[in-house]
Amino acid sequence: MYKNLRWKLIVILAVTGASVWAFFPPAKKIKLGLDLQGGVHLILKVQTDDALRLETATSAEQLAQAAKDAGTTVKAYPGPDQATQFTVEGLTPATDSQFRTLADQQVGTSFDRASGVGGNYVFTMRANTARDRRAEAVNQAIQTIERRVNELGVSEAVVAAYGSAGDQITVSLPGVSNVENAKNVIQNTSVLEYRLVEGGPAPDQATLLTAHNGQVPPDMEVMPGVSETPGDTNKQYYLVRKVPAVTGRDLRNARSTVDEYNTPAVSFTLNSEGVAKFSKVTAANVGRYLAIVLDGQVRVAPRIEGPIPGAEARITGRFTQEEVTNLQLILKSGALPASLTYQQQEEVGPSLGQDSIRAGIMASLMGLAFVTLFMLVYYKLAGVNALVSVGLNLVILMGFMAGIGAVMTLPGIAGFILTIGMGVDSNVLIFERIREELASGKGARQAVAAGFDRVFWTIVDTHVASLIAAAFLFQFGTGPIRGFATTLVFGLLANVFTAVFVSRTVFEFVLSRRPAGATQMSI
Repeated sequence: MYKNLRWKLIVILAVTGASVWAFFPPAKKIKLGLDLQGGVHLILKVQTDDALRLETATSAEQLAQAAKDAGTTVKAYPGPDQATQFTVEGLTPATDSQFRTLADQQVGTSFDRASGVGGNYVFTMRANTARDRRAEAVNQAIQTIERRVNELGVSEAVVAAYGSAGDQITVSLPGVSNVENAKNVIQNTSVLEYRLVEGGPAPDQATLLTAHNGQVPPDMEVMPGVSETPGDTNKQYYLVRKVPAVTGRDLRNARSTVDEYNTPAVSFTLNSEGVAKFSKVTAANVGRYLAIVLDGQVRVAPRIEGPIPGAEARITGRFTQEEVTNLQLILKSGALPASLTYQQQEEVGPSLGQDSIRAGIMASLMGLAFVTLFMLVYYKLAGVNALVSVGLNLVILMGFMAGIGAVMTLPGIAGFILTIGMGVDSNVLIFERIREELASGKGARQAVAAGFDRVFWTIVDTHVASLIAAAFLFQFGTGPIRGFATTLVFGLLANVFTAVFVSRTVFEFVLSRRPAGATQMSI
């Protein structure tokens, strides 16, 4: 009857051994969350006015360029509310009608046009457009910060919207020791741009603008730069096109590298759209210089020797290795749509985390002890079977958590304690069913077999229902809720194995050691 007993015992030992190997030693293989190992919790505010200001400035520049292409030269500059308004002047009665038609086509869906003083027009961003841009800025900031903290190697970081104002973000970084470096990486708004060089480099702005009578042309701007000569700390100035040819939004990837002087640099590649733009601008400007601009500073301005169909470029400029690491991380994760300000910072010390761990372990052990006492008193020696089943359930659960790199949090410990309860509940169902079979006059072996067979689908049904609930918790919950849901899922899976397979194997092993004619069993 028990010819497969040996293989069952081998399977149980193999699963137990693999689980222990997966999580031992726990200090090295089990990742802890913010509440258990310490770290930092931040609340940031997204300066959404920056996003509106950028949208307004971009729309003004595009409208002025479109008017210029149509043969009408106008001047566009920020309006009374610089974040949501811009003013256009320079129109004549002959060009007014054509410009109004052009304006409706270019910005009519986002801005309302009103007549100003002296025939000027004031464009004001519509309320729904402003609301959408603010929400987009917050969502984009959340996604960008999440990518950055993931690149930092922070496990189970939580990045989510916070508060009712709609412009705040909460960030939890477990295990972070260098808080200031993490804050700098999160907050950095680095913007990468390719801009055509119209003049320079020059040692000062006066020299740079000599050819333009000391004035900056309306479609250009002056930018500082660093010398490309190693050891030269003198600042240089460039006159570059105001509208970039390619931006960091066209970036596909970035990585750390070294330049020809074996100093740290950043190499990056562009996506297909960026490659098309890059190829077009290099083909049309052979012999000119193309500045690589980072955060408003020209890092390098190489000469375009010919059309460049490729997608890879490099940024140099006397970086330290830490600066290169942070820069490639920031470029890879994308630029923030608006600046951030820190509203609140709370650091969780490791000692507080250790107290939580000790309290959680003590609660688990006490719960297991009381459950064991009840099972031994109520079910006698069969209670030992339940203890083995629940204990192995916890071992397998630990192996699952460590094996997939799941992070243990304080809610996760609560999931462990709940797993003990579920394991006991399953064993109670089985034991009571076996009692009923024994009361009906069946022998011990027949009662055990019938008890497990008839309870099996009940256990499966209850666990599937709980798995569905856990799936919803994981899908819609935040960090702590997800931590609880993760533990719950693996606890349920382990419990089905231990309650049905392990517990039955233990019964069969005990019965196999008894004489063949023995029919009585105390439970």
